[in-house]
Amino acid sequence: MSAPALASALAQMQSLATQAGGDATQGQRLDTTVGEGGFVGELQASVQRINALKLQADAKAQAFQAGAPGVELNDVMVDMQKASVATEMGIQVRNRLVTAYKDVMNMQV
Repeated sequence: MSAPALASALAQMQSLATQAGGDATQGQRLDTTVGEGGFVGELQASVQRINALKLQADAKAQAFQAGAPGVELNDVMVDMQKASVATEMGIQVRNRLVTAYKDVMNMQV
């Protein structure tokens, strides 16, 4: 994630925190759009893609264990590794977002 994109995400998170605390001025609309779906939409889509990879890997593993024809061990292992890498990436992104949020919350205004 580039520095301007991170700074933008931090500013949006701070605005959300301000609105959640009730300090937002009336009539202001928070614009969280990044492209078409917005930041929240992209985050949800990423989590759904990670979940889909995990479910696909689990289904393929169960099919292999059941002896389904056409399901090879190497395909199962590749799908499981894809799901593992995607999950680890999601965890790292979450950790970075939490750290960025804490940094923003600790800034002196």
